[in-house]
Amino acid sequence: MTKSITLKNLPDALHARLAAAARRNRRSLNNEAIVCLETGLGTANPSVEVQLTRIRALRESLGPHSFDPDQIDEFKRLDRL
Repeated sequence: MTKSITLKNLPDALHARLAAAARRNRRSLNNEAIVCLETGLGTANPSVEVQLTRIRALRESLGPHSFDPDQIDEFKRLDRL
C-alpha cells in the first residue's frame, strides 16, 4: 500500500535543488523526492549484530596503532591550532 504526503513551507532553494536533481536524473519531482527519502532514511535499520560486524571489520582494516603519550599530546595541540 502506498501513502501520500504534502510538503508545506518547502524553501525555494531546496525546491530548486530537488527540481534540478529530478531533471538531471530524468525523474518527476515526486519520484526524485521518493528516491531522496529512500537514500536518506535507508531501507531499514541494521541489527545490532550487523552493526557490530561492520565495526569489527572496520577496526581490523585499520590495523594496529600505538602512540606514546607525547605523540597524543602533540596531536591534540596540532588540532587546536
